[in-house]
Amino acid sequence: MTDRALAVVRAGALTSVQDLGRHGHAHLGVPRSGALDPPALRLGNRLVGNPEGTAALETTLNGCAVRPRCTVEVAVTGAPCGVTVDGRPVAWGQSVRVPAGTVLEVGPAVSGVRSYLAFGGGVAVEPVLGSRSTDLLSGLGPAVLRDGTVLALGPRRGPAAPADAVPAQAPPAELVLRVRLGPRDGWFTDAALRTLASAVYRVSSASNRIGLRTEGPALERAATGELPSEGMVLGAVQVPPDGLPLVFLADHPTTGGYPVVAVVREADLAAAAQAVPGTPIRFVPVGRPTPRTGRPTPRTG
Repeated sequence: MTDRALAVVRAGALTSVQDLGRHGHAHLGVPRSGALDPPALRLGNRLVGNPEGTAALETTLNGCAVRPRCTVEVAVTGAPCGVTVDGRPVAWGQSVRVPAGTVLEVGPAVSGVRSYLAFGGGVAVEPVLGSRSTDLLSGLGPAVLRDGTVLALGPRRGPAAPADAVPAQAPPAELVLRVRLGPRDGWFTDAALRTLASAVYRVSSASNRIGLRTEGPALERAATGELPSEGMVLGAVQVPPDGLPLVFLADHPTTGGYPVVAVVREADLAAAAQAVPGTPIRFVPVGRPTPRTGRPTPRTG
């Protein structure tokens, strides 16, 4: 490996390599994966002169620390946090020149969940199916980072972008998720659909890159029985047997047998990825009402 590399000093709770994911492979059972907060990834890459989809590091809650073997431009975006180089504070949300051999420390998130470390030239692990993202569900892509992991960096692409301030969106105090009902809203009672549209749920601490789990009132089914497995999409609001809505995020399974009562607009999912446990959630149906879909077939005999 050349000197264009970095060594992981402190991996943190969960740090992985992410780009904009693997598109177009769901029919093979491969989910999209990729950064849970794509706007933050794109911003970090722009700040260091990379194409927006270049691979970076995604941290979870308590940051990480790395020691680059070469001098490199770095930008930290996403969840706000303290950033230091060899103990000296440097700017969050701006391009910072990190000398070779120093330690870049990304501290715990002050608010939000996931921070992004974009490096000039990007993280140059071997791509799998066109992406360098770590997929926690299927196991594709590089392993989750551990202390001592060494990652190659790509060649620098362009000059870092000067910025006095960046338009970073603050993590939500309340998570408002716009949803389109269906395709299996017909599997739930009218009361359940009113509950979905009016109750306040909260983000569960059991949430992860696969899905945003919720706490709150259970949704009552109109009928018992099970569906044959069918395709699942990013943002699907699946309702498992406990009746609590589960919003699928980037590492979601591509098939599932529990009914999907609604689908969250993709534009709202980045905020979902930054919502800490306990954050209030409201599901807001949008679009013109349509006939209830996916009604279970009445049983005969």
